[in-house]
Amino acid sequence: MDRRHPAGMTRAHDTGPQGPRLLCEGFAVLTADGLIFTVKGLVHPPERVIAYLRYLPDPEGGRERLGVRYRRVYHFEEQLEVLQNRFPHYLWDDEVFGVRLQSVPRRFVREAFDPCLCLADLRDRGPADLVEEHALGLSELLRDVAGVPGEDLGVSGSVMVGTHTENSDIDLLVYGDASGRAVHRALQRLLDEPGRPVRRLDGQEMAALHAEHRPDTPLSFEDFSRLQNRKVNEGRYRGREYFIRFVKRPSEVSERYGDRRFEALGQATIRAEVTDARDAIFTPCRYTVANATVLDGPPAPDLREVVSFRGRFSDQVRVGEWAIARGSLERVVVEGERVYHHLVVGGQAGDYVRPERVTSPVQ
Repeated sequence: MDRRHPAGMTRAHDTGPQGPRLLCEGFAVLTADGLIFTVKGLVHPPERVIAYLRYLPDPEGGRERLGVRYRRVYHFEEQLEVLQNRFPHYLWDDEVFGVRLQSVPRRFVREAFDPCLCLADLRDRGPADLVEEHALGLSELLRDVAGVPGEDLGVSGSVMVGTHTENSDIDLLVYGDASGRAVHRALQRLLDEPGRPVRRLDGQEMAALHAEHRPDTPLSFEDFSRLQNRKVNEGRYRGREYFIRFVKRPSEVSERYGDRRFEALGQATIRAEVTDARDAIFTPCRYTVANATVLDGPPAPDLREVVSFRGRFSDQVRVGEWAIARGSLERVVVEGERVYHHLVVGGQAGDYVRPERVTSPVQ
C-alpha cells in the first residue's frame, strides 16, 4: 500500500460537533470515470458539485496515483474540449448561475478529498518525501505564529490527491474567517522578518510569474512586482513555491443555492472605486465598488461588486483605490425582485482585476 494513501485517508467524514464537512472550495473529488475535479466555491446545487477538471487518466501522463497515470489539464479551454468530446455529463446548463458549468453529479462522486483531513493524516504519520515535509513544515509554522487551531489548516493540490512530483508546489488552505485573517497577518510579519524560512519572490522568480500571469493581468513587470509584493499568499518556503488560499466555511456564508439568480450579459471592462475589500483575501473574493463606469461592454447600471472564484485575483485592490477589471458582466436578481449588476473575473482568458495605479507596499 502507498504510504501516502492509506485506505480512507482523504475521504470526507464527520468531523465533530459541526457535523459532516460540506464539499467546498479546496476539496477534490474522484469520479466514477476516474477523473479528478477540484471543487470551486461555497454554494452548490443540491444534486451536483461545481468543480473543474484537474487530472485525466492517461497512460502517457506525467503524474501517477495508486498505479494509475494521469495528465494534468491546465487550461480552461482544454478542460472544456475534453469534457465536451468525451464526458459531456460533467457539463451542465445551470438555470441559477445562468451559464454552462463544469460540475460533477453527486451520484458520480466515488471519493472526496478533504484538505484538513489530509493534513491531519500527514501530521500523524509523518512526511514520505521532501514535498510533504515542506507542506507540513509551512502549515505548522503558520499555525504556531498565527495561533490558530491546526484543524483550520489544510493541504490541497497535488499533495492532497497524491499526484505530486519532487518539483511540486505547496498548496495550503486556511478555513474560517477568523483563522484566515490571523494567518494573513502572520504571513505579513513572517515575510517582513529576515531569517525566516518564508520569503517573497526574487527578481528571476517574479519574472517567471509575470510571464505566466501576463494574459490575466496586463501590467508592466514593474507594476506587477509592486502588486505581488503587497500580497502574502504567494512566495517561497525553503526555496519551494507556495500558494495559500483563505476560504470561509460554508456555515459563515448566508447565501444558499437559488437565493440569487444570474443572467450573463457578455464581457465588459469597468473602472470603479473600491469601497469595501474585507472579503478580498478570500477565495471566492469580493470587492464592493461604487462610481462604476463601463469602459467596454454592455451597460451596467448599479454595478455593485467585482467577484472572482480564482485565488490569483484575491487581495488585488485595496479600499480607496480605483480598480480596472475585465470579466463577465451579470445581472443579479435577488428574491425575484431586486436587481443589480456585478462583474465575475476569471471565467475566461484575458480576465483581470488590478488597481488603476499600483503603489509600493508600506514597509
